[in-house]
Amino acid sequence: MNLISIPAFQDNYIWLLDDRQGRCIIVDPGEAQPVLEALQRLQLVPAAILLTHHHHDHVDGVAQIVAQYPGLAVYGPQETADKGANHIVRDGDTFNIDGRQYRTLAVPGHTLGHVAFYSAPYLFCGDTMFSAGCGRLFEGTAKQMYDSFQQLAQLPDNTLICCAHEYTLSNLKFARAILPEDREIETYQQHVEALRAKGQASVPTTLQLERKINLFLRCHNADLQKKLGFNSPPESLHSVFSELRLRKDNF
Repeated sequence: MNLISIPAFQDNYIWLLDDRQGRCIIVDPGEAQPVLEALQRLQLVPAAILLTHHHHDHVDGVAQIVAQYPGLAVYGPQETADKGANHIVRDGDTFNIDGRQYRTLAVPGHTLGHVAFYSAPYLFCGDTMFSAGCGRLFEGTAKQMYDSFQQLAQLPDNTLICCAHEYTLSNLKFARAILPEDREIETYQQHVEALRAKGQASVPTTLQLERKINLFLRCHNADLQKKLGFNSPPESLHSVFSELRLRKDNF
């Protein structure tokens, strides 16, 4: 398989997963033109579209792509039914595309119906987990997002986090503000700064790396809890997550 990221808008990524036999899946096409151009340039035919949630920057290209490829299967949660999804998926659903199995994971928080799609080692997680960060809570609660992160944290270390935005540097700057003494975060920030200076993407990342640099996966850490003002063990770890998200919102 060959994973391809297509930049869109200011900082979105639309993902193509190419089976190296001329077919691919498209994930979260917020706009059609860059996708159609990539398909033509790479001589690929789409086998399906996967939608993680209903926001316009993830779905607005669906109609135009389907118009070019009539009958194309579009998988997505119920909240994308009016955005072009013709195969509605729920938590735990599995389906096959060209012999490759995908598993649907419900990951509410950013939106209530948000899902991720997992086909080892690829995780297409939309606006749930970002490199060094997490999505904003537009519809869901901090507890829902915390629970979603815990579900994703059960996946293997080599899982490739294929998120939908290039937010890594801003997330790392926030992490450094909370834990300025963390050398792994500092070193990785320098690495990402060098990548971005060359116009290169910082994603996909691996879950193994995220366990080290993503504070939202470290709510159990006593040092982080103290930095956030928890001078005694918190009643719940999602309260730590909530405080972290609140600080990120105001950073």
